[in-house]
Amino acid sequence: MKGSFLREPLFYLTIAFIFCLFFTLCFGLDSFSGNFSVLKADMINSGDLLFAESPKNFLLHTSGMALVGENSAIGISSPISITTQVLGSYAFEESRNEIIEHIVSEGETISSIAENYGISPETILWTNDLSSKTKLKEGQKIIILPISGVLHSVVRGDTLSGIADIYKVKASEIVAFNDLGEEDIYIGDILIIPGGKMPSKPKASLYASIPIGTSYFICPHINCHITQQLHYYNAIDFGGKCGDPVYASASGIVQKIDFGWNNGGGNNIRIEHPNGAVTYYGHIQKALVSVGQKVSQGEIIALMGGKPGTPGAGISTGCHVHFAVIGAKNPFAK
Repeated sequence: MKGSFLREPLFYLTIAFIFCLFFTLCFGLDSFSGNFSVLKADMINSGDLLFAESPKNFLLHTSGMALVGENSAIGISSPISITTQVLGSYAFEESRNEIIEHIVSEGETISSIAENYGISPETILWTNDLSSKTKLKEGQKIIILPISGVLHSVVRGDTLSGIADIYKVKASEIVAFNDLGEEDIYIGDILIIPGGKMPSKPKASLYASIPIGTSYFICPHINCHITQQLHYYNAIDFGGKCGDPVYASASGIVQKIDFGWNNGGGNNIRIEHPNGAVTYYGHIQKALVSVGQKVSQGEIIALMGGKPGTPGAGISTGCHVHFAVIGAKNPFAK
């Protein structure tokens, strides 16, 4: 019986497999580790480092084996794949082209904030209508441009060439940075003027207000429930349910309707009013008007959107309308 067992071929195959597996685990990985150490030393000595940091800080991921049920082995491949694109993302930061709001922390100054964002202190002063003597307060919101320059609000009579002359830059630079495509601008457009310098006698303040009556603008939503107070650009958020009607705050002509991301504003409608002011309605689900159409105060112009993940929601945490007033005071700001 014993001799018969020893003559079984399967017994010898099993012994051979265990021996090979033991040999591979004991000597194969040591050899690979030694080769990698030599490779790493050669790279360091030659100075030809291809990584964003020293190779010693990287964990090498290799294929390996794992035992299942103590009697079977399966291969495991590395969960990480390093590509030139990934390496590049470590070494370089993408340039920012969008305007952001910065909340001032304790101890921050205009100079320190400017240094952190890589822009000039004058850019912060001009953009936020501040003076060099202004002392920032903790919790204060300030607008930060992506580049040193000036922010310009287009008013009636403005032209690209005229704006370029005011700030001593080329019109082509304004077109390129603001991705205008065509050289068309509209009343109420907010343009970044890269490298622009504020003239000694500004043509008009960025936040100049057109005089309006107390009832000139009405709430764009029936419940008038404010979910966020004044923020960029001169805007108030009104919350509700997605699909709720959005009303024209005042009579005017539909100037623009934009669909898509639009720098986080999502789908939006702009209405130009007879007094030269423009109202902006962002994060809409559906537009119910067309460009060039005359609308009356209180007329339904859109359906509320803003549900995260839906087309045209932009940057949004829930259903609401982003109501901005350009050229005049937002009457709902406290």
